[in-house]
Amino acid sequence: MTPARQRSVTRTATVIAAALVALCVAILLTDFAVASRRAPRDDKLIKDLQLQTKNDASFAPKLAAEQKRVSSARRTRKRRDNIVAWALIAAAVAFLTFANFEIGRAGKDACPTNTPVAQASLPAAIKRSRSFDSSAHVCNVAVVPELDLTFVDRIVSEIGRTKESAIPLLQAIQTHYRYLPDEALRRLCDLTDITPAAIAGTSSFYGQFRRSPVGEHIVRVCHGTACHVSGARQITEELRRYLAIPDGADTDGARQFTLDEVACLGCCSLAPVLMMDGHTAGRLTPAGACDALSLAEQKELTV
Repeated sequence: MTPARQRSVTRTATVIAAALVALCVAILLTDFAVASRRAPRDDKLIKDLQLQTKNDASFAPKLAAEQKRVSSARRTRKRRDNIVAWALIAAAVAFLTFANFEIGRAGKDACPTNTPVAQASLPAAIKRSRSFDSSAHVCNVAVVPELDLTFVDRIVSEIGRTKESAIPLLQAIQTHYRYLPDEALRRLCDLTDITPAAIAGTSSFYGQFRRSPVGEHIVRVCHGTACHVSGARQITEELRRYLAIPDGADTDGARQFTLDEVACLGCCSLAPVLMMDGHTAGRLTPAGACDALSLAEQKELTV
């Protein structure tokens, strides 16, 4: 089966499963509404016949017939609702399965940053770092070269191998690589008396250390009180979308931009504020924040 045919079948199955879910829900709701209206009337009829039977035994056959009818109708409805409920569960599972498959395939096939409109709106640094392979239909980002660990060997010989040298060594590694790579930390443990536990504790305790790669450009959005009430959250979300930063991450896949939320940038009168590579922009809107990044990058290129 060709990929196009497979996508068509999956999309059709998703629609059918969604329709079955809607149908089952409609049946259950209709049954509930009908039963809610009919039950009080049936109960009242049975009670009236019971009173009449007490006074006149000739009503006994009619009472028995009504009781049999009501019991039979309720058993039938219960069996039908059970069948529909199981069908609803099966249809919901099928819908979620096909929908997740469709979403996953759409994520693999999509490369929105290579469309003319999207490319026109992205900062130049992102444009330079991304390419598009039309034959394979995949997004390519800049390949990260293999880490050169000779720097770790050199700073260990300069700073020392004792446990007391942990913080200066980690600071030097972060300054050089711009974060703490796992390969560099393993090399550090091999060359010194510093244990992995000590490195983990130190790097997680001090906020200056990063364990994930940082982008070429650091974008800091102030989330202090003045900026927060002025829409800093909306600005951050718009920048995440604009820079194509995945959920749960702070850096885009090409490692061009890292987006940080900071407590204060010292420009409360300009709230909301962001800073990129030392260039500050204030009184922003979500759209204006994206324009500010492009302007800041242009200033960087002209320096």
